[in-house]
Amino acid sequence: MTETQTETVTPVIGILGGSGLYNIEGLEDTAWEKIGTPWGDPSDALLIGKFQGTKVVFLPRHGRGHKTSPSGLNYRANIHALKSVGVTDLISLSAVGSLKEELPPGHFVIVDQFIDRSFAREKSFFGNGCVAHVSMAHPVCARLGDALEASATELGLPVTRGGTYLVMEGPQFSTLAESNLYRSWGCSVIGMTNMPEAKLAREAEINYATVAMVTDYDCWHEDHDAVTVDVVVKVLFDNADKARNLVKTLIPKLGAPRAICTSGCDRALEYALITAPEARDPEVLRKLSVVAGRVL
Repeated sequence: MTETQTETVTPVIGILGGSGLYNIEGLEDTAWEKIGTPWGDPSDALLIGKFQGTKVVFLPRHGRGHKTSPSGLNYRANIHALKSVGVTDLISLSAVGSLKEELPPGHFVIVDQFIDRSFAREKSFFGNGCVAHVSMAHPVCARLGDALEASATELGLPVTRGGTYLVMEGPQFSTLAESNLYRSWGCSVIGMTNMPEAKLAREAEINYATVAMVTDYDCWHEDHDAVTVDVVVKVLFDNADKARNLVKTLIPKLGAPRAICTSGCDRALEYALITAPEARDPEVLRKLSVVAGRVL
């Protein structure tokens, strides 16, 4: 075996909290740490602590109090900050609308694919001065998906393994025509936040998985217009409570030292850099030192 094949990773678990999930209870030795990045400020300080001996880093995606809209999020700063404190495995928790009858409010979907319809966001750490192209054919880590499925099943949560998350720009919701179009594409859920988050996690060589938490049916559904805001908010916070229990069940499954990802998630940059070393911009390399330092 090669040295790379026998390398052992000590996991650091990152949690990106979506709407309604602004903290994680049960962590020990906690501190909120403000992290600066070359890309600007992340959504909030990072809550760093331990759970049953495993280092855990929590970032409320929209900031505590939900201060930032999906289009206004600094996705690059968020992923850079998580990488800078050692996160190896990142779980994204996201509130979504359902595009399928069999995925009702309160249901959890362990997503395995995305369609990115966002257009107003910076989507890569790389660009002029240092060009790289990573594979996004399989955008989430199957190992993390297995652990999430096992944890959700253990808790008796209503969960579906596999599905496509349509990422729209927002902040407005879909038109009926758009909602029906996305259904015709076979999408399972719709939300506003997981792209370019998943793309940037892949560029940063962080193992990534999404739990999409359904709050309501999108506007295609005949009952949509009868749903009130207070009902959606109740589901949102019920889902957040379930997500906290899911995280607490999940972390011990992921915390033990492990081999590198067999799917190559944490080696995504191995053959991705295109720009010749002598042509790379030193200033760009400085900005990339945290997310791409392993290959630079």
